[in-house]
Amino acid sequence: MRKYLYSGTGFMEIPNWQPNCWVNVECPTDDDFRFLKEELKVPASFLNDIADTDERPRTDTEGNWLLTILRIPIQTPHQKVPYTTVPIGIITNNEIIVSICYYSTEMIPDFIQHTCRKGINVPNKHELILRIIYSSAVWFLKYLKQINNEVSTAEKELERSIKNEDLLRLMNLQKTLVYFNTSIRGNEVMIGKLQNIFSEKDYQNPELTDDVLIELKQAHNMVNIYSDILTGTMDAFASIISNNVNTIMKRMTSLSIILMVPTLIASFYGMNVDIHIEELPHAFSIIVFSSIFLSAMAFVIFRRIKWF
Repeated sequence: MRKYLYSGTGFMEIPNWQPNCWVNVECPTDDDFRFLKEELKVPASFLNDIADTDERPRTDTEGNWLLTILRIPIQTPHQKVPYTTVPIGIITNNEIIVSICYYSTEMIPDFIQHTCRKGINVPNKHELILRIIYSSAVWFLKYLKQINNEVSTAEKELERSIKNEDLLRLMNLQKTLVYFNTSIRGNEVMIGKLQNIFSEKDYQNPELTDDVLIELKQAHNMVNIYSDILTGTMDAFASIISNNVNTIMKRMTSLSIILMVPTLIASFYGMNVDIHIEELPHAFSIIVFSSIFLSAMAFVIFRRIKWF
């Protein structure tokens, strides 16, 4: 699906394409591909590069076309990893600005609405790219807060009972933080490359560039903090699990020793030899009570050394 957006006091949707308008394409259809290739003459190699899920932030040129690939966060509630990052490509030349993402995102519609609410005018393609990077940093921070809440919830569940599902949930959140960290660093590197590409005075906006860098650094720091916390949490629960296993093994060993005492006595008196008390009327009771007494003594000893 594609939209034609023109920047005045915010991005407003227009019915048809005009030079220097922004063509935003999400989850492109065959008709969108036909429009891009045949009418706008967008290089097919750029479209193929953006389609690669693992594509890293970078720039590329072909003729007078410029491709800028960024990584933006999305929520994937129906997959094991609840959050991930996907590429978005921004293709520009002298009078064409096209953004393409093969996934439906919350970020782009929110960015468009934000420009309308604030009345933000985006005068050129360089500023559009910077503002998209800025918006991605804001959404990274938003998702990081949600991840932190999910980690806290999982910790409370693990305090009650350690389940494999909760541990796997934490592991998947840790994967998300790795994806976020890599993508944020890649987008941060892109700022310097874009400044070299759009070095003309008309494209320069130092204040916006500084704001974008500050927001990206904040997102990067938050990722590192949450990653360290999650790593420490995982290590702590791994130690708890190991300690619980050791406790169970000690108890099983103690129980085996306690049960071994009556078994040993019964084995001695089950031999086909004289046992010297076979003439006593209560020989069997004596043996049974002796076994119980010795087992009880063993149990008391293990309780004192805290093996039970």
